[in-house]
Amino acid sequence: MTTKIVATLLAVLAFFGFVALGTWQVERRAWKLDLIARVDQRVHAPAIAAPGPDQWATINRDDNEYQHVRLHGRFLHDKEALVQASSELGAGFWVLTPLRRDDGTTVLINRGFVPPDRRDPAERGSPAPQGPVTVTGLLRLSEPGGGFLRDNDPDHERWYSRDVQAIAADQGLKDRVAPYFVDAEARPGQPWPRGGLTVIHFHNSHLVYAITWYSLALMVAGAFVFVVRDERSRLRNTP
Repeated sequence: MTTKIVATLLAVLAFFGFVALGTWQVERRAWKLDLIARVDQRVHAPAIAAPGPDQWATINRDDNEYQHVRLHGRFLHDKEALVQASSELGAGFWVLTPLRRDDGTTVLINRGFVPPDRRDPAERGSPAPQGPVTVTGLLRLSEPGGGFLRDNDPDHERWYSRDVQAIAADQGLKDRVAPYFVDAEARPGQPWPRGGLTVIHFHNSHLVYAITWYSLALMVAGAFVFVVRDERSRLRNTP
């Protein structure tokens, strides 16, 4: 009898555990779909002023990532950094250039992609923009540590992720540096670097996971019912 009680308790716990996991995945799917909708709205909304220092502390991925922003300033081309990239144009580098804003703060701008044979500014086909500029693009959060299973190596100018703080420190940017960078938009007739290559993709397999957990719950329930019926049948047929 004790064994039967334990088996029953385990079956009940497994059933409700799988149901809870399935329900959690349904809730996660709703959250993910809402996030995708909000991001799509941000991307296609008119550009707003990029967050200033008074807003930096509250910037977060859910509320700010991929905001369509606009900012003004002057590029500091002598402090450019190249970050390893893989884009729809192939392998190469993102060109990250600090933009000194009118208020004295600095924002790293991902001006776009260059292939390996264009990493030298002299090989990019046109002079880098000088003087006051206006940049529009998508706000992105810093990518600390590294990427491509590699750690950033500032000592050898090898960057595998767009780590804002590390790049700013390596380039000697001692002024106030924003905790985000901006992926610049593509410009008509733009040579290198080529902007507008931001990939916006959210992994969303929550429905598959939910179906899996609910299916497991049904399997447990079905197995329990089968065992109970078999046990009752056996008892009826016992002399």
